[in-house]
Amino acid sequence: MKTWDVIIIGGGIIGLSLAIALRKRGATVLVVERGEPGREASYAAGGMLVDCPLETPPALQLLATASARMYPEFAYELEIESGTRVDLRDCGTILFPSGEHAERDAAFAANHPLPGLLKELDPALADPHSPALYLKERSVDPRAITAAAWKTAKQRSVDFSSGDEVTAVTVADGRATGVKTTKTAFHGAKVVNCAGAWSGQIAPHAFPTRPVKGQMLCLAMPSRALLKHVVRSPEAYLIPRSDGRLLVGATVEEAGFDKRTDIATIQRLHRAALALIPELRHAKILEDWAGLRPGTPDALPILGETSTPGYYVATGHFRDGILLAPITAEVMTAVIEGRNPEFDLTAFSPSRF
Repeated sequence: MKTWDVIIIGGGIIGLSLAIALRKRGATVLVVERGEPGREASYAAGGMLVDCPLETPPALQLLATASARMYPEFAYELEIESGTRVDLRDCGTILFPSGEHAERDAAFAANHPLPGLLKELDPALADPHSPALYLKERSVDPRAITAAAWKTAKQRSVDFSSGDEVTAVTVADGRATGVKTTKTAFHGAKVVNCAGAWSGQIAPHAFPTRPVKGQMLCLAMPSRALLKHVVRSPEAYLIPRSDGRLLVGATVEEAGFDKRTDIATIQRLHRAALALIPELRHAKILEDWAGLRPGTPDALPILGETSTPGYYVATGHFRDGILLAPITAEVMTAVIEGRNPEFDLTAFSPSRF
């Protein structure tokens, strides 16, 4: 009977990154994915590597900053090993604050001024109705980096079982011993639940994760040089890709597991994009879609060992799964190996629920 050192439930960017990290340490790894690897939340994400106290929960800021700093090396390794370009861009972000916290935003703005006139930074932007800030953030193509992680994992001899939904973690003598799926069963010394919005549906622990729907659309810019920076406003965010695509997003909806798009919502996002960049009236709409982010009651990830020995969880990353992939892989590898992680994970413990 074949067994693995670690079985990972879920083949999104979190599960794939963890699989690669564990293989680097010599572990044998199986990833069991209910659909196709990388085709759920990771595929639908925008790819902004947000590292901003105005938008990141305070408890998450240290992990977010550490992960953002890891990204150039993380992306470079995946590109080299997979031969896939991930479109990591470091042009920065122009942020139009919401104005809900004027005093806080003003204090932050003093340390993050625009490095020049807005019209010089991105001439296509309409005149803003509120002050803008500049953030030294990066962005990445989530579909590309997830595909690169999948190829890298395969090349590093990670095993995969796709189209196979895990229904339960098997437990014997009080310890996790593998997983049951709709088709079969797999045996492993340790199990990690990285199933995103579906994490709470896997026995024996009902983690309080839920799907948070996000709708987006993608435009073909009239010119690749139309927009250089990521732009975030209260109405929409714009994420340019190096190949001339422009992502416009995204809603935050409590709609269960419904991934259908809504015409009125997509039109609203389109209008918001046109208000920011009038020249986009010439842009062709390439596609629209919806994804399901894994939310939690306190909007923080769930990271660590469960009350069942040998059973771990790394889920609930909400809007930051792409950003937090490298640091999650690092800290969870340490936890799984019985080492002390570099960061205190108390705020993210499964036992808090």
